[in-house]
Amino acid sequence: MQTIDQFNFAGKKAFVRVDFNVPLDEQFNITDDNRIRAALPTLKKILADGGSVIIGSHLGRPKKNPDPKASLKVVVDHVSKLLGVPVQFAEDCQKADAQAAALKPGEALLLENLRFYAEEEGKPRGLAEDASDEEKAAAKKVIKASQKEFTAKLASYADCYVNDAFGTAHRAHASTALIADYFDVDHKMFGYLMNKEVIAVEKIMTDTARPFTAIMGGSKVSSKIEIIENLLSKVDNLIIAGGMTYTFVKAQGGKIGTSICEDDKLDLALDIVKKAKSLGVNLVMAVDAKIADAFSNDAKTAFVNVNEIPDNMMGLDIGPKTEAIFADVIKNSKTILWNGPTGVFEFENFSHGSQAVGEAIVEATKLGAFSLVGGGDSVACVNKFGLADGVSYVSTGGGALLEAIEGKILPGIAAIKK
Repeated sequence: MQTIDQFNFAGKKAFVRVDFNVPLDEQFNITDDNRIRAALPTLKKILADGGSVIIGSHLGRPKKNPDPKASLKVVVDHVSKLLGVPVQFAEDCQKADAQAAALKPGEALLLENLRFYAEEEGKPRGLAEDASDEEKAAAKKVIKASQKEFTAKLASYADCYVNDAFGTAHRAHASTALIADYFDVDHKMFGYLMNKEVIAVEKIMTDTARPFTAIMGGSKVSSKIEIIENLLSKVDNLIIAGGMTYTFVKAQGGKIGTSICEDDKLDLALDIVKKAKSLGVNLVMAVDAKIADAFSNDAKTAFVNVNEIPDNMMGLDIGPKTEAIFADVIKNSKTILWNGPTGVFEFENFSHGSQAVGEAIVEATKLGAFSLVGGGDSVACVNKFGLADGVSYVSTGGGALLEAIEGKILPGIAAIKK
């Protein structure tokens, strides 16, 4: 497989799929430019070689072309500043032939939001809610046919293709997977960011140093069940945290008060406990909780055993005994995956457990463990507590990382490797 370091971009035009789906305020100012900064090494390498870049990305979920509220034009000046060269802008990603052809070595062109066209995602738009199955099938057939033309046009702008958008690697979209088929194996490759993500996931899932501990947080068992089931055959320790704790506690006969719980998943929770035991996995759960009389940072609080929560109270974080248990398991691990906080970390009074887990991961990393933090809330945690630099890798991919952990083949990765 071709790598970006091996490839000489001199005199070449590279179509680079990035993830510039950055958050904007009401005045369309960028509030977090980490995704743009993450793509800079790849873009700068191509330009330094004497190549030129055609940058493609999406922004938001626009439902029409054009949609001024989702225009990538708002990022042009900032990208130019960070990249160190003036970035040109193509008002229509499907009508950029002349601009792409005119690019000189060292120049950059940013295309308008690829999702302005339904062909990018390959899903029909504008169907009536009461459309028949026949109408839906016909619309899908039409969009798939036009998607080929859309993809071919994007590919025609460049000599080579670089995918540096791990955040969309789980989508079989035109610019993230289908476009790779228009380039031979020596002219398609991962960018630096994408390659780091792929290596990090492989280190967790296949090149595992033991003991391997996974920390699964989040509010619902149902949203994490595929990940948990896949991990049970791989991990030595599985720490269950966050809101899903209370589904497990109730399933085992505990009192959880008004804590969040999926009553229709109690049997599933028991099945997970049984499966973990049969596989010899150390399933670690909370023994105490920080409870509150309301879902509020200012609520009245107390610490109780996790299975003895009063009827009018709810669990919003783990307690100090659980923090110590979790930390002991984490610090004795050699591979660590963290996905999901231990509580409502957005509230200062219920963030202590998540911070304690983060600090334990940093300690384990200092002792030689490989630690991967992924998923929006976990990433927000390590950033909030200033711990990001202390872990081995912080993933930029939410859904993509989760699907990779579930054991699924990501279209954006497969398209480069095949």
